[in-house]
Amino acid sequence: MKRCVDCGDAPVFHRVAWIAAILEKTLTFSRIPFNGFLRGIESLVAGPLYNIVTPFVMKVLVAARLAYFADVPDAHTSGRTRVMWEEARRRGIPLRQFRLFGISRNSFLMTVDGTHKTFLDLPRPGDASSAGFAWMDDKEMVRERLSAAGVPTARGGIVTSIAQARALFERLRPPIITKPEIGSRSRHTTTHIHTEEELIQGFEKAAVLSPWVIVEEEEVGFVYRGTVVGGKLVAVLRREPPMVIADGIQTVAELIESENKNPRRDGTIFHRIEIDDEAHAELIRQGVTLESVPEKGIVVTLSQKATRGIGGGTTDMTDVIHADNRTMLEAAAAVVNDPLIGIDFIIPDVTKSWREQERSGIIECNSMPFIDLHHYPLVGSPRNVAGALWDIVISDTGSSIV
Repeated sequence: MKRCVDCGDAPVFHRVAWIAAILEKTLTFSRIPFNGFLRGIESLVAGPLYNIVTPFVMKVLVAARLAYFADVPDAHTSGRTRVMWEEARRRGIPLRQFRLFGISRNSFLMTVDGTHKTFLDLPRPGDASSAGFAWMDDKEMVRERLSAAGVPTARGGIVTSIAQARALFERLRPPIITKPEIGSRSRHTTTHIHTEEELIQGFEKAAVLSPWVIVEEEEVGFVYRGTVVGGKLVAVLRREPPMVIADGIQTVAELIESENKNPRRDGTIFHRIEIDDEAHAELIRQGVTLESVPEKGIVVTLSQKATRGIGGGTTDMTDVIHADNRTMLEAAAAVVNDPLIGIDFIIPDVTKSWREQERSGIIECNSMPFIDLHHYPLVGSPRNVAGALWDIVISDTGSSIV
């Protein structure tokens, strides 16, 4: 696949993503009027379907040599899957990954006290999906429902044309951000928009991945990920773009060189900070150069995207988050009402209450969060989110496995 600078380190096929966005949106909206009925039906058939029929079909396909079970992670296993799988093995939970035609589909079969349970990607307690599982990845629906509940979110809305984007832009306070309504990993997201020309460019980039584009006020501060398991906030991580913090002595170039000597930046999880066209553009936006010596404590960013593959970092903030912010995240999780939620929010200082800080709030929720982010921070203590998840899953089954 040809590298797309707007996709960053996680490229996708644009046309496929665009069609998938339409299908996901259509499915979500078509379910809403019938959610109660559908969930009622699912609650009746989910157990037999997922835990009797599906395991039987899996075993038939394995017997026919069209598929096989993998018992341990391998080089193709994602980080999110790996930490979940390794925690299961540590606890003695029999877990096997089903691979049809030798391809990993993240379908799992677990057996606890003689009872089978199948799941995709990450386990959840119970068999039927929650009320919020179907819509929590839809950024606009999240904004509407959280705002109605008094949970802080970014001001903005959804548009499908440049004319609508302009009209909304006139009612918002710059800087503005544009992004696909359905998407992840900051793909085709544009920040720091102040002019109509920049707005149009941002809209066109986002529209490549989705017919629906979010236009909203840009919150101030770092992007944080809070992961809520069983209604309780178990970990908070600050997601950082490639950046350096000035010491008042070294130039920006020297600070980058020093940071790149960090042994954690060996390419396994975290990568070196590269000086490319995007980095130069970001330096210009901040009014500095590689030869500048910023004042001590100044944060100099080298990209607008907070992803590890391009040199981004992470810092665990679980022990220092303000109580009001913890309450805010757990209140958001209560609105979504799902046992596992990754919540992205922006705030200038996570150690202070969101009530005291303007332009802060939740920007999106994630149904399949990358829990491995918390297991391997660049700075700070690892948090065993996989363990917290297995606690509620095993508790739901009534097993004595610990």
